[in-house]
Amino acid sequence: MDNLKQIFSDYIDCPIALYGLGIETEKVLLILEGTFHIVGLLDSFREEGELYGKRIIPLSECVQQEVKLIIVVARPGSCRAIAKKIGNYCIEHQIQLMDVRGKDLCMTKQDSYRFTKQGISRKQLAGLVDDKDAVSFDLFDTLIMRQVLFPSDVVELTENRFKKKGIYIENFLQKRQQAEKELSIKYAPSLIDIYQFVLEHSSHVLASAEELAQVEWEIDYELVTARQEMVDFAAEIYRRGKPVYITTDTYYSRNQIEQLFAKCGITCYTDLLVSSEYKTGKTQKLFCHLRDILQGNSCVHIGDDLAVDVESADRCGLCGCQIYSGVDLFEMTGYLGMWEYIESLSSRIKLGMFVARLFNSPFQFETRNMQQSVCNAYDVGYLFMAPIITDFVLWFKKQVMKKSIKNVWFCARDGYLIKKLYDMLCGDELSVYFLSSRAAAIRAGIENEADIAYVDTMKFSGTLSQQLRDRFGIIVNEDVLTGKKLVDFSQDIIEKAKRYRHHYQKYIDSIAKESGDIAFFDFVAKGTCQMFVNRLVDNKLRGLYFLQIEKSFMKDKALDITAFYEQDESRENAIYEDYYILETVLTSQEPSIVGFHENGTPCYTRETRTQQELRCIEKMQDGITDYFLKYCSLCPKDKTEADQKLDEKLLNQIHRIRILDEDFWALKVEDAFFNRMTNMSDLI
Repeated sequence: MDNLKQIFSDYIDCPIALYGLGIETEKVLLILEGTFHIVGLLDSFREEGELYGKRIIPLSECVQQEVKLIIVVARPGSCRAIAKKIGNYCIEHQIQLMDVRGKDLCMTKQDSYRFTKQGISRKQLAGLVDDKDAVSFDLFDTLIMRQVLFPSDVVELTENRFKKKGIYIENFLQKRQQAEKELSIKYAPSLIDIYQFVLEHSSHVLASAEELAQVEWEIDYELVTARQEMVDFAAEIYRRGKPVYITTDTYYSRNQIEQLFAKCGITCYTDLLVSSEYKTGKTQKLFCHLRDILQGNSCVHIGDDLAVDVESADRCGLCGCQIYSGVDLFEMTGYLGMWEYIESLSSRIKLGMFVARLFNSPFQFETRNMQQSVCNAYDVGYLFMAPIITDFVLWFKKQVMKKSIKNVWFCARDGYLIKKLYDMLCGDELSVYFLSSRAAAIRAGIENEADIAYVDTMKFSGTLSQQLRDRFGIIVNEDVLTGKKLVDFSQDIIEKAKRYRHHYQKYIDSIAKESGDIAFFDFVAKGTCQMFVNRLVDNKLRGLYFLQIEKSFMKDKALDITAFYEQDESRENAIYEDYYILETVLTSQEPSIVGFHENGTPCYTRETRTQQELRCIEKMQDGITDYFLKYCSLCPKDKTEADQKLDEKLLNQIHRIRILDEDFWALKVEDAFFNRMTNMSDLI
């Protein structure tokens, strides 16, 4: 912080405010006071009072006092959250918003798919470690990371959990932050200390500080995941006989940190220094305690925070080295164009999960041309496809409940994975994987020439004989087709439909169903299957689609369809462009249904996919399933908003981030009903 005056020299004659009430704010005040005109302090929750000899003021007073600069005194993760909260206000009132290093927090973030800033490589870090007698690692955002975007998200999740337990604390977020800041001025508090402070400033709370702290701890435990390459790097150093210390600022006890270690596979370390037990943090005297333990041996401390990990270590005679956190890397890419969609808690959990996977390694700079890439099909499913599929399944369940529907049918083959996820969500609720296809439904449901004319509007890419065979199951010699049209075979089609209908009915009669409507899932459709299948069942089919296309064309069909997306809006986003890719991934391992045998058992077409393609699809489905389960476990049910714009942006990354899995590129997108086959590479 020695060069603060130089960094902000352009604002010497201007009113300035500092954002933040932590101990670092006092240090900044001591440096700037007397040279700069500081009108007051800002905070997310406090708008009055006094601290460090300065008034705490509301943001609106900055406008009244014509403040030209707000300096945010906080760690990088908090700076991002603050910028998200007040950035637009500052832009509107022409107030510059910067962190203590002079970084413009309101700067437009341009998305980039190559890193323009070089970080330390694995080889360089190993060389630095080799020159020292011992190594110290920061914990959070270095060896482990949370699957949320901002640290404050943990507190918001905690408040939500409190309410579910019947614990209500008025102005909890404000009190929790106030406790952390005020106690940290004096010493490094434990989480129990923080909640004791909260209780002292609250009334009628039916829980102890220990019980409240346990809730927050359990949530954080659920959120953390290892930064695997860093964990492996630390283990390798330890196995070579070099002492490895883990030095962390945390409110948790040593025992709780060791539980996090067990979850994240951290077993190779010499000792653990926890700020809450030493009652001092890294910017205070925690590194001095490490220096005493080292007894004169040289040591490099590796962490993500330039001020807390690098500069503080350097001041204590250690060698500080910065590696980038996952969110640092995400920020370097301009948040991949997703900054404007970071609004709800659910969006921050989604992006936290995204960052924890894509930017898990700090050594991203070693890829070709420093370009972001995904190595396997599992991650393609997890990162790009799972968010939008997850939101659809959650929406689907809400629609079923809203419409009070007891029977739920998921049409083959696109309904295979959706049913699997729905059943995971709903438990014992009855749902059916309904064997169908456009060909099977049409063959059994056709009743007259108008139906045949309707089918003929869906242009087939092939000869008339191929269309008769593939769509209607009728074999006709080529030599009798000269000058003929589909309508000329109407009688043959209608007669054969009677037999198909009888066989299909046998299958439908075997399905257990209650009285009342049936929720009828189709992924992307205009309603063809629903229209023809509805003729075979007594129950009303109520369509719940991912995307309905050609809605205006189906107006006169009297179909009950509710769609997650409709074509008019989808033309402006990634959905209309990419639904073929999603269909390919959602499908079952079985070939398509073309009809049923006399006893009601299914008749399948020939499988056109290779075993290699099926394995690749299965891996992507595994990624989607794991994401779905993780997201549903992390995001409270009442916070699971459908962030469609964010989902579309994540799906669109499939075109922008390099995919290295050759099996993925070998996939083919097939639509047998239209006799079309497209290479995946042509769609991406």
